[in-house]
Amino acid sequence: MVQEIRSNEPQYVCVIAIEKMTGNQDEEIIALGVSADDAKAQAMQLLVDNYQCQEAQIVELMQQAKIEPIGQWCAPKMASEY
Repeated sequence: MVQEIRSNEPQYVCVIAIEKMTGNQDEEIIALGVSADDAKAQAMQLLVDNYQCQEAQIVELMQQAKIEPIGQWCAPKMASEY
C-alpha cells in the first residue's frame, strides 16, 4: 500500500516493528493518517490484511507502536525556500 503526504493537513505516522512475525530484525510497517487515531487504524488494518494478525497480536504490537506527528518536518517546501 502506498500513501502520500497531503499538504495543509495534519499528518501522523504509526510505526510498528514486526520482527517477531517475520524474523527480520529491521522489518516494520508504517502507516499515515490525518490524526493519531487514523494512523493507528490504518496500521491495524495493514496488520490484518497483510499479516492476518489476530486481535491479541494486534494489541501486543500496538502497545509498542510509535505514533507521532510528521507534518512539520515533511511538508512540501515553498519554491522560495530552495
